Formats: sequence, C-alpha cells, structure tokens
Amino acid sequence: MLDLIIVGGAAAGTGAAVYAARAKMNFKVIAHDLGGEVANSGEIGNYPGFNETNGIELSQKFNDQLKFNEIDVETGVMVEKIEKTGTHFIVRGKHGTQDKSYEAKSVILATGVHPRHLGVSGEDNLYQKGVSYCSTCDGPLFRNKVVATIGGGNTALESILLLSNIAEKVYAINKNADFKGEAVYIEKVKQLKNVEIISEAQTTGFIGDQMLKEVEYKDKDGAAKKIEVSGAFVHIGIIPNTGMVVDLGVLEPGGFVEANLLMETKVPGLFAAGDVVNIPYNQISIAVGQGVTALLTAQSYINKLGK
Repeated sequence: MLDLIIVGGAAAGTGAAVYAARAKMNFKVIAHDLGGEVANSGEIGNYPGFNETNGIELSQKFNDQLKFNEIDVETGVMVEKIEKTGTHFIVRGKHGTQDKSYEAKSVILATGVHPRHLGVSGEDNLYQKGVSYCSTCDGPLFRNKVVATIGGGNTALESILLLSNIAEKVYAINKNADFKGEAVYIEKVKQLKNVEIISEAQTTGFIGDQMLKEVEYKDKDGAAKKIEVSGAFVHIGIIPNTGMVVDLGVLEPGGFVEANLLMETKVPGLFAAGDVVNIPYNQISIAVGQGVTALLTAQSYINKLGK
C-alpha cells in the first residue's frame, strides 16, 4: 500500500514528486510520458531561473531532477479509471496491452491537457501528413517551406515565432481581429518579415491527398479562400485529461477538476494540480507551484490518517 500516487509526469507532477522524495514518502509516479505539454512548448522566457529556454530543454531539466532524486517513475501507463474504496484509492490503467492497478491512500492528479481539434474536413485524414498540433515536435520537418499556424493565443504565437526561424514563410491565421497572448510575443510576431497575418479568418478545411497542400478558410466577409502550404499547426485551445475521474463527481461542466487553493477536490484524499484544474492561467510556473501545494496538502492528509 502506497501513501501516494502521482498521476502525471510534467510540471505539476514533477513539482509534487520532488517534494515527496525529499520528505521520504512512500509514493510512486505513473505517467503516459514525461514532459507532457511542457515538452511541446516553444520559446519560454518567463520561467524563473532561466532567461531563455524552450519546452524540450526545460522538460529535460525536470526529468534530470526526477532521476537525481531517485524517484520511482513508471512511464507508458495510460490511466483509465481512479476509484475510491473506503479510505483507499485504486488506480487502473494499461501499459500497452497489460492491465495495471495501483493502490494508495491518496492521489494527486496532474494529467494535464491535450490539444483541441478544429473538427473540419481533412483534419483527421491529414494528421501527421502536414497537419500537426505540436510545432516543437514537427516544425523542423518544414525547413524552408511554407506553413500556417492557426490560433490566436500564446501557444499559437510561440508556434509562429518558432516556425519563422525554420520556414520560408508563415501564415498566421486568427479568427479574431487581434491576438490574445502576451504583448511581448505579439510585438515580436508583428515585426517578422516572413509572417503574413490573416485576421478574422475561420479555417474551414485542409486539402490534400497523401500530404497537405492547402488550407481553406473564410475571410471576414465570408468569402472562401485557399492558401498553399506544406504544413499547418493547429493551436486553438486545450481539453483536460480527466476521463479517469468522471465517476468521482469532481469535474466542472468544462471537464476540468474543481479544486480549492489547497488543491483539494470534493473527494477526500484526491488532489489535483496543473492545467487539469479549473483555476485560471495555464503557466508552467503555476503548475509547479500547484504540484508542490498538492503534495504538502496530501502529506498533511496522510499524517492525519495515521493518527
């Protein structure tokens, strides 16, 4: 019987795990992969201790710290269900085709989010054939080619900045009149000479046979337009990875976990941290802090159980 299971291996999970290791707790980290959406981030200039870094470098630093603290991490596990039985939790999942189950007195859910899809024609068929949701992962494949980024927030802006150093030209397709991310990113994007901003444009489809050839959109007047591209990077929002706790009654209508400032959910012993919770601002530094808070609260909860 473990005291704690941390589900997730990105920013929040790492923050919780490091504190748990230093407290000599009996715990385990299980995750589908390490890094999560942190690894998919582009330029990062606002994480304390780093003047400039990127998602891949920062996630590697997180992984190095897990190893340094000799933390038991089991990757490749897809968690499917978390159940509460009396004062204990059963975490059920799969590692490939093998069923896995873990039992603990408490759980920290730090499963993060995944990219939202547009839901337009050609999107599914051309996924990984020119359509991508990770500029950091796939951007280098489009060196000296023409690409498009779809979206108007920070992630889209980071994508544009990254791709502008790789691609010959970047179309920035935004359904709004202006971007909604950090001012420093917006200013940088608007100064780039190989970026063409297409505002008030609604993406309607992706066209191509074996590979993406065109992006189709409607302009602000409703006229159908097409642009020729080799790659398209969709960054239009996120969906929380919370399917495993649907039956526990801890989700708000948007699917995020309801948690208080101590990262407690409505279910005693179940805590949540990072982008998976309904607290505003999806930032790496905030996720780390929430992971630490969740761990300290979980430690207090476990101590009380022992009395």
